[in-house]
Amino acid sequence: MNKLTTAAQAIARVKDGDTLLIGGFLQVGSPETLVGALLAASTAKDLTIISDDSGTACTNTIKVMQQGRVKKVYASYIGANPLTQKMLLEDPASVELIPQGTLAERIRAGGAGIRGFYTPTGVGTVVEQGKEKRLIGGVECLLEEAIRGNVALIRATVADKAGNLFLRGTTKNFNTLMARAADYVVAEAQKIVEIGEIDPELVTVPGIFVDAVVPSEG
Repeated sequence: MNKLTTAAQAIARVKDGDTLLIGGFLQVGSPETLVGALLAASTAKDLTIISDDSGTACTNTIKVMQQGRVKKVYASYIGANPLTQKMLLEDPASVELIPQGTLAERIRAGGAGIRGFYTPTGVGTVVEQGKEKRLIGGVECLLEEAIRGNVALIRATVADKAGNLFLRGTTKNFNTLMARAADYVVAEAQKIVEIGEIDPELVTVPGIFVDAVVPSEG
C-alpha cells in the first residue's frame, strides 16, 4: 500500500479539539514540514499539544500557538518557548509539566495499551499533586496515566512508501514512542524510497504504525 501523500492532505485529518503528539526535542527530529502545514493549511483550534519541549522560537509549533489555537500543553521543558511559559503563569491548568522520563513512559504505555503505571519519580514534589500514591516494596510511588493522541506528527530519516521508517541517532527521541500512541500517524522523511529498499534490520518503526508519509521540505 502506497502511503505517500502531501503534508496538506495529511494535516486535513486534524480537527478542532484534537490531541497532537509532536515528535522531536528542540530542533532534533522535529517534524517541521508537518507542523508548517498545520500552520498554513489547517484552521483546527482548541488543540492539545504533547511535546517534549512545546517548540522553540526556531520551530513552527510556537507559530501555531501564536495563532491562539492551542488550549493545553503537556511538556517536560518549556524554557525555549515563552508562550508556554505565559500560559503556565496566566492559567496553570493549561500546562502540565511532566518529568521527561515519566512523559516518555506515559506515551510508551499509551502505545502498548497499558492504562497507567506507578513510579517514584516526583514523590515529595509538586508533581504528586492530585495523584494517587501507593507504597510498593517500601517505596512511595505515584500513579501516572497513559497518554495517547488523536494524531501524531513525527520525523524520520528515511521512509519507504509503505511507511516503514529508519530514524538516525538521537532523532529517535520521542518520535519512536509517539508512532505507537496515536490513532493517526503521519511521518515526514528526509528521503523516501521504494518499498523493500530499507534493510529490515534498519527499520526503526514498522509501517503498520504509520498511516501517511510526507517528504520533508528542507
